[in-house]
Amino acid sequence: MTDKAVILLSGGLDSATTLAIAKSAGYQCFALSFDYGQRHRAELDAVKRILAEYPDVPHKTIHIDMNQFGGSALTDTEIAIPETPSDGIPVTYVPARNTIFLSLALGWAEVLDAAAIFIGVNAVDYSGYPDCRPEYIEAFQSLANLATKRGVEGQVIKLETPLIHLTKADIIKTGNELGVDYSLTVSCYAADVDGKACGHCDSCRLRAAGFAAAGLDDPTIYK
Repeated sequence: MTDKAVILLSGGLDSATTLAIAKSAGYQCFALSFDYGQRHRAELDAVKRILAEYPDVPHKTIHIDMNQFGGSALTDTEIAIPETPSDGIPVTYVPARNTIFLSLALGWAEVLDAAAIFIGVNAVDYSGYPDCRPEYIEAFQSLANLATKRGVEGQVIKLETPLIHLTKADIIKTGNELGVDYSLTVSCYAADVDGKACGHCDSCRLRAAGFAAAGLDDPTIYK
């Protein structure tokens, strides 16, 4: 039987590539997105566009009101999104976001009897978030092994991070080879209702630099 996998799909470049990688590896994919009180809904609209290319992929969106405690420029509109690089962990870091997302993905994976969870975290061209590092993924894998029925019975739910050691250019090249339509994706932290990007935030800078280094045209539409 084909192994099942839960794919965390945000609507951005990295998660769209991750879905394509999981599909190409032969997994039966189940997409999971989060409406967590983020600053804009453009990325959730992007999820719908991406999944229109994969009509065989079931999808769930889980609602979590993380803006109740804020603490991030992505969940608190009173915190400005920085337009220049900053030292240390930026204010766009959402406290415990990947831990919350992966915990819920782990629950769905158990119900599906899935063999893997795919997440598009990256530790090369990224913003320095602590929950994107290899040591975090290793720690969560240990938790998953201990805290699930499958893990205890020796059928580990593998946490797959195919992008974690790739540059942004390499991610884009990989997705391009797999036929990912990056015009469907939204990466900007401050996109408008139409999904147009600001061109100044950290995510926009990383995306633009990645396309330039890959030698490919960036289909991003800017404000």
